[in-house]
Amino acid sequence: MEVARKREPEKRRQPRQNITLIKCPHCGNDTDFVEVADNVILTTNYRQNQDGSFTQESDDSQIMGEIRLYCSECNADLSNFHPRFVEMLF
Repeated sequence: MEVARKREPEKRRQPRQNITLIKCPHCGNDTDFVEVADNVILTTNYRQNQDGSFTQESDDSQIMGEIRLYCSECNADLSNFHPRFVEMLF
């Protein structure tokens, strides 16, 4: 007489995501970056309160110049990665 084997559930394979991290080619940093914009107009609207203090209502910015991306670790200019950086902002 043959003994029935208990069938193990199949493990589902997760599709492997091909994630391309921005990585500084100079120091290897792949976590901390700084975006710098030139010629920025920052407009902030405030409301004055009865006690004389101010509360910020809203702000708006207009970037009139170049935008660059830098490595926070070694300050290398990574502006060639800026389009990818912007694409991945959520």
